[in-house]
Amino acid sequence: MSTKNNLLVIALAFFAIYVIWGSTYLFNKIAVSELAPFMLAAVRFITAGSLIFVIALLAGVSLKISKQQLINTAIAGFLFLTFGNGLAVWALKYVDSGFAALIISAQPLMILMLMRIHQGKKIQTMSIIGVILGILGIFLLINQQEVLAKENSTVGVLMIVACMFGWAYGSLFVGKAELPKNYFVNTGYQMISGGIMLVFVSLLIGEPWSFPGSWSRDVQFSMILLVIFGSIIAFTSFNYLLKIVSPEKVATSTYVNPIVAIFLGWYFLDEQITLQSIIAAIVLLTGVYFINTKKKLAIFSRFRR
Repeated sequence: MSTKNNLLVIALAFFAIYVIWGSTYLFNKIAVSELAPFMLAAVRFITAGSLIFVIALLAGVSLKISKQQLINTAIAGFLFLTFGNGLAVWALKYVDSGFAALIISAQPLMILMLMRIHQGKKIQTMSIIGVILGILGIFLLINQQEVLAKENSTVGVLMIVACMFGWAYGSLFVGKAELPKNYFVNTGYQMISGGIMLVFVSLLIGEPWSFPGSWSRDVQFSMILLVIFGSIIAFTSFNYLLKIVSPEKVATSTYVNPIVAIFLGWYFLDEQITLQSIIAAIVLLTGVYFINTKKKLAIFSRFRR
């Protein structure tokens, strides 16, 4: 593939993780208002993974992978989907979709800390400033009467922080792990394995299950969008980018995701946007910017080998 085509694919992949993923907060919020969180996520990812395998077979793509690749995709599926997404969807039962997106926008901070701990990467001065601003932004966001007054809001926040750890650790793991070379196949195995583990978790905690025919029209529509766009397209783009650019660059999707999520939550769900939330968002996203600012221009100009 030529450099020009590579740049186009990378640009489209970034659009998917920027904008499409930003809208998934709204659709998950709608679905989890009616469905149990782990059951919701399990149905979403098993359906999406199965469709990916069907499409791959129709396109003549082999699904054969090595034992090590199978193990690695299962680990990634657990970190990203079973643990990461499962807890994030559960948290949406207690917090607004825009609020959740804003906290998750601090994910580059988590990645930076893990890279320091596991890889010994030196934290630059600009990044230290970014971490301080990020922590301040999260504090301003959480420390609001509108948030604290909501039942189980603290539980929701803790779940979001935990899911951020799963996604950050998963991002670093996938960047170095031996995975299927075909990104579509890689995504399919992660979703099937992560979805199966979600089924076990759902049954273990005794969640109620239901058939799609009994769901409301809004939930059915949300699930279709989550499967096709949020899972198949966006997650495949995410896996592709993790192999082409560094984890910190992929995490810059958190600049745009909260803006999309906040707007959609406000427009469709009447979620409240306070002045303190706006200030917190500016401080938090500025911190994320400081973490990535030195290399942000290299996203489309330098590939990681």
